[in-house]
Amino acid sequence: MAERKTAEELLAGILAKDSRYARDAYVFVSESLNYTVQKAGRKGHVSGRELCVGLCEFALQQFGRLARTVLESWGIRRCEDVGEIVFNMVDAGLLRKTEEDSREDFAGVLDFRDALDGGFEFHVNPGGEDERGAKR
Repeated sequence: MAERKTAEELLAGILAKDSRYARDAYVFVSESLNYTVQKAGRKGHVSGRELCVGLCEFALQQFGRLARTVLESWGIRRCEDVGEIVFNMVDAGLLRKTEEDSREDFAGVLDFRDALDGGFEFHVNPGGEDERGAKR
């Protein structure tokens, strides 16, 4: 009987085959999947779109203004990268998919720059006034 591999061993196998993404990228996608499923209020499957939106929300909660920088440091620059990570995990047996699921489900879902940077506004007060308009 073949010995079952641990999740850590399966992940090591993925990283040996595909070096595009850091180990932390896989861990974060898995955590984002859990976050998204919980947020959806159901057990099991979420769509590629739901996962990408959930991942961005979770990244903003975890990393704030550094969310995009952190994800990029792990190799996650767009939703298609999330799809590649998910399907690497499916191929290794760490995740399951339905017959309808495909990598294309992640294509062009949203722009990470807009999703991760768009919620922040920078306020520069060139006149040297405080919030009430008084000179400092």
